[in-house]
Amino acid sequence: MRIPRLFHPDTINVDEELVLSSEATHHVANVLRLKAGHPVVIFNGDGSEYTATIIVAERRQVIVEIDAKLTLDPQSPLPIHLGQGVSKGDRMDIVLQKATELGVTHITPLITERCAVKLDEKRWEKKQQQWQKIIQGACEQSGRNTLPILNPPCSLASWLAESTAQTRLVLSPGSQQKLSQLTANSQGFRLLIGPEGGLSESEVHQAEETGFTGCSLGPRILRTETAALASVSVLQATFGDL
Repeated sequence: MRIPRLFHPDTINVDEELVLSSEATHHVANVLRLKAGHPVVIFNGDGSEYTATIIVAERRQVIVEIDAKLTLDPQSPLPIHLGQGVSKGDRMDIVLQKATELGVTHITPLITERCAVKLDEKRWEKKQQQWQKIIQGACEQSGRNTLPILNPPCSLASWLAESTAQTRLVLSPGSQQKLSQLTANSQGFRLLIGPEGGLSESEVHQAEETGFTGCSLGPRILRTETAALASVSVLQATFGDL
């Protein structure tokens, strides 16, 4: 029997009934078509998961009863803060989804010189909500019970100026420094990836001036989404839990 994992945005208490969100209700009642008595797992990002049983399964309302709290979270021991240049189409969605599966702890969408996405404040807020749902779905799929922190989009200059004890890295084609040859840092890594078209030379120089080390993934030029996911994978395989 398949036991689905569902995200719930509010507090969860054992031995209480819980009305699922509209998104979770639609998924349970209309997509999976589950009935009363079916077990589910609920999580809200607090680091635990909760076993539950469906007691009402209607088209527009699903109610579950919380049975137990399990302190179980396959969180990576390696903190990774991904600064990702905002890209067009589904590239950004793919990065957010897969980076969440790979265990990143923080994600900041960055507005760079070659960022082709131009939105007003209201549309950025809507985009942020869309990205948050993608992250929630990736946590449902991957078993994570702690959501990575998704920061609001900001300028590259603002992000570079932030103080951090993490090792700062920027992908720079032609660099002789390999990610797998870095020194471990218990505070983790802060990784900068450009959008489609990459970072400009001045942006790479600016990053290096603020303490970022230029690194390469080899002789081939990778798409922005490939570069981000390959970099996170190398770091997790070398210093994390892959």
